Amino acid sequence: MSTAPIRVLIVEDNPALAANIGEYLDNDRYILDFAYDGVVALHQVATHEYDVIALDVMLPGMSGFTLCQRIRHDLHSTTPIIMMTAKDHIDDKVEGFSHGADDYLVKPFNLKELAMRIDALHRRGRPEADTLRAGCIEFEPGTLRLRLPGACPLQLSGMQAHITEALVRAYPNFLSYEQLGQMLWGEREVEPHTLRTHVYTLRKLLQQALGVNLIQTLHGRGYRLTPPGEA
Repeated sequence: MSTAPIRVLIVEDNPALAANIGEYLDNDRYILDFAYDGVVALHQVATHEYDVIALDVMLPGMSGFTLCQRIRHDLHSTTPIIMMTAKDHIDDKVEGFSHGADDYLVKPFNLKELAMRIDALHRRGRPEADTLRAGCIEFEPGTLRLRLPGACPLQLSGMQAHITEALVRAYPNFLSYEQLGQMLWGEREVEPHTLRTHVYTLRKLLQQALGVNLIQTLHGRGYRLTPPGEA
């Protein structure tokens, strides 16, 4: 495993919290940049390479949700993003994930947990660009594009892409909730509703963009990819 430091952009408008994060992560493992509003953060992402971005939702000038969306769609960046926010309602989490976030950390949080989540997202890395196939479905890990016959390629991001890749690789078998959770987060304990929220967000995106439901829920068991035309 590479020993190169992890370059992290911290986007937080609270000076005290930003300072605490900076002090905790002040070691050889991390290289930190800071931005205190969304406009500056967007410029930082456009002009620098980061391994992980940790951003607050309530930012001056541009909300964290909007910033995340612009990072994904305007800059076409696939850098993992952690949302840091006091907004812990399930609808807020759905909004964050639908805008391209990979993780969601509710304030107040333990700084050790933030570091663990940064490390986990960094370890995930990027797979090779070979095309994976499941029936008529094609997924390109390198570009994060999903293709169906007769439809325009769908650009995925963040957790959407990771779930899609896991289900395509498992096809025609299903993945249990535990298997999929371990593939996404390793040994870290994650609330069951977090996985359900991610899958719901992806399923809704696929339905809106492609007009089909590609993810079958096997109640009490897990999830399976179902290409169009399959029972």
